[in-house]
Amino acid sequence: MSYRIEVGFTPVFEFMASLHTYICRKSHKKIDLSIAWAQETEGQLTPELAAVLQHMNVDDDWKWMYLLVCLRVEAEEPEDFIEWFSQRTVPDLHDIFSRYSFPYTDDIAAFQTKMTYVLTGWNEQYFRLLDPAILQHLHQEVLNRKEQLNQSPQKEVLDDATNGLMFRDMKGLDRLLLVPQFHFQPLNVILHFGDTLLCHYSSRLYMGDHEYIPTHHLRVIRSLGEKNRLKIMRFLHQGPRSFIEIVRHLKLSKGITHDHLSKLRGAGLVYAHFEGESLVEYSLRLHALEQILPNVMNYLEQ
Repeated sequence: MSYRIEVGFTPVFEFMASLHTYICRKSHKKIDLSIAWAQETEGQLTPELAAVLQHMNVDDDWKWMYLLVCLRVEAEEPEDFIEWFSQRTVPDLHDIFSRYSFPYTDDIAAFQTKMTYVLTGWNEQYFRLLDPAILQHLHQEVLNRKEQLNQSPQKEVLDDATNGLMFRDMKGLDRLLLVPQFHFQPLNVILHFGDTLLCHYSSRLYMGDHEYIPTHHLRVIRSLGEKNRLKIMRFLHQGPRSFIEIVRHLKLSKGITHDHLSKLRGAGLVYAHFEGESLVEYSLRLHALEQILPNVMNYLEQ
């Protein structure tokens, strides 16, 4: 790989990941926090903020907010970032947006007003109340990964951290920024900004399950207990395949096939190969299979 891998974290990244998780309603059945978390969180919000968030989507406007966070890395706390963002002039934001190729709103002032309200409300009504242990864990995760980067090949660190995400070289891609997250596990946020690719990866922090086998190990075991997922893995044992090829092989709908692949991805049983933000093919992650028995035996012997 010609790009460099960096691992970073500030609380504002998890602030954005938490809000992303809440507004991404189609994913609530797939995340570890579940629909119950979204319902409980809604109960913490004012009716006004809840109504605004109900109509928000993970779209280009949301991508612009992530870009601004990446550019304003010195704003470690959400309050710092919100203050900086709210004080930008329309020409300031237009100048930033015009440097990038994806479309932005014609009404930057309205965008700024709305997002300042949303970010301020989310911080006051949800993120400030977050268990400090979560942010402490994420800070420690970054320190551990940076040490790993000093000792191991980049590709090995990428594989281990992301549980099987692979990013191909692309013209102009200089940096892959890996940011651990808690809220959106086991899913990922992947966004491409100019020479930088941002990837939120699962930190594997599961609050309150210390007496049980880790959730990510359970996810592997559960994923294997379905015949169509085993068919996918056997098909991928022959070599990398695109999504459409897998759909044709299973003779199932795209939606059902996508759900099976999501389960396999979450378990780390397949590699997901990306070009920028686009997932282009899957391949079998054999060493994840080889770890199943040792992980179970380790649990039994504890």
